[in-house]
Amino acid sequence: MPTSVTVLAPATVANVVCGFDVLGFALSEPVDTMHFRLTDTPGVTIINEDAFNLPTEPARNVAGAALLALLREAPGVGVEMRISKAILPGSGIGSSAASAAGAVVGANVLLDNRFSREELVRFAMFGEEVASGAQHADNIAPCIYGGVTLIRATDPLDIIPLPAPPLWVSVVHPQIEVKTADARAILKQQVPLRAAIRQWGNVGGLVAGLFMNDYDLIGRSLEDVIVEPVRSMLIPGFDEVKQQSRAAGALGGGISGSGPSIFMLSRDEATARAVAGVMEQVYDRLGIERLTYVTTINTQGVQVL
Repeated sequence: MPTSVTVLAPATVANVVCGFDVLGFALSEPVDTMHFRLTDTPGVTIINEDAFNLPTEPARNVAGAALLALLREAPGVGVEMRISKAILPGSGIGSSAASAAGAVVGANVLLDNRFSREELVRFAMFGEEVASGAQHADNIAPCIYGGVTLIRATDPLDIIPLPAPPLWVSVVHPQIEVKTADARAILKQQVPLRAAIRQWGNVGGLVAGLFMNDYDLIGRSLEDVIVEPVRSMLIPGFDEVKQQSRAAGALGGGISGSGPSIFMLSRDEATARAVAGVMEQVYDRLGIERLTYVTTINTQGVQVL
């Protein structure tokens, strides 16, 4: 067994518009870099190699909480993690999931891959609970499995990897803060039957479109009548970004996770770059600083170097 390992943990897009808490996909960039080594002292040691000043107490750190969950089933093992985050915390593109997923994948390599991918998702969900107060896998699963994933259930876990045609992803991260816990708290607890039926149709249509390589069906299905109308009020410029992106040729898109990032899917790189350009223009007019990414769907997930 190796005594040290380095992994790259990718950003992710959760919900994919209509699939709240059940759909997600991994991005080729940005990625976090995490280094692991076995130590003589049992337990978890965290060393931050970035400027985000995240907690180093394992139980309060998403990577630490995930790793503690894994080590409960591998007692007596000591692991040191060095974390350098490129996925900004609070960005809405799975920063906490990357930390938690990278932690369990890296530790699993040191343990001679003792645990299955499904077990790793289960451990990593403890990290998401630290971040948002709830265990959910729509970022964790694609981060570990790669590609697009459907989480049919979390108790017990039932994860289905989905195929997808070639897709480019444009992401804009306006420099505002939307806390995951707050974004979940504002959601309505009851949904009208008519809205639920429309949403079920969109989820089914999106999954079918991915299987059939049907870009038009994918675009028609990227509609959220339940969560987006509420959460979008927390993101300045959202409606304009969505309208201008579609006008530039995007298939569609919406809020990434709980926001504030917004993603759009396109058939090709040229369209994706044009979409990123109109995203930037919207926030430049609003006077809000932003980061943009033009990338693809990452089919590998956490990469072991």
